[in-house]
Amino acid sequence: MIEYGACNLSVVPLRAEASDRSEILTQLLFGDCFEVLEITEKWVQVKTCFDDYQGWIDSKQFTPIKSCLMQPGEQSFMLGLKPYHEVVKVSTGEKLYLVAGSSVPKPLNGRFFLGTEEYQLPADSILAPGDFSAMVIDYARFYLQAPYLWGGRTLFGIDCSGLTQIVFKMLGKTLKRDAWQQAEQGEVVNFLQEAKPGDLAFFDNAEGRVIHVGIMLDEQNIIHASGRVKIDPIDGQGIYSLDLKRHTHKLRIIKRI
Repeated sequence: MIEYGACNLSVVPLRAEASDRSEILTQLLFGDCFEVLEITEKWVQVKTCFDDYQGWIDSKQFTPIKSCLMQPGEQSFMLGLKPYHEVVKVSTGEKLYLVAGSSVPKPLNGRFFLGTEEYQLPADSILAPGDFSAMVIDYARFYLQAPYLWGGRTLFGIDCSGLTQIVFKMLGKTLKRDAWQQAEQGEVVNFLQEAKPGDLAFFDNAEGRVIHVGIMLDEQNIIHASGRVKIDPIDGQGIYSLDLKRHTHKLRIIKRI
């Protein structure tokens, strides 16, 4: 019986139900590992190791692995800020184009195994460790102009909490997947004027439900995904859209992770 698996394609949709027409909850990137909960002829129900998210993927879009790459004693490395990294499957010479934030097991001489398959990795692909406060703005700005995509986590389509999660992941911080879940993490920043780069600002709707999140660049500006990834001013009311010339998101709380 298969207990664990890993995404072995560049990007794979994780769906709410076992159907190609079902809502995409999030995306798995290459190397993302998960616990296998149920297997049918076409679909596999999984729970991700990184953020405990559950959903369904196509059974042809993963490879079995012996243990989760996030377990103690296992090592994985993330790929850095490039639109894509060209990785070669050694057995066939086929190329995969992996996006920023993808994970790979520890390479040896530029090669690594995922499941039983060996891959060749470009020398400059591995993301070097960095200081969060010094680098968070550059990492967030990498995604500028990426189109909004519900459930997206890549430069080619991303949603608000996908943006915050992937940026924090590449800088060594773990966030849950959805904005309301992220709002339950970290410590409260009491005043907007005290916000620092990398603080998360959350916004709610008329019912008080958190529906949006962005990354503070300073106490007056925020980067967030709304239509596209963009930078807008923020004040005590919330986000002031430069495109629409009005406030669009009502500020609820600011948290420091």
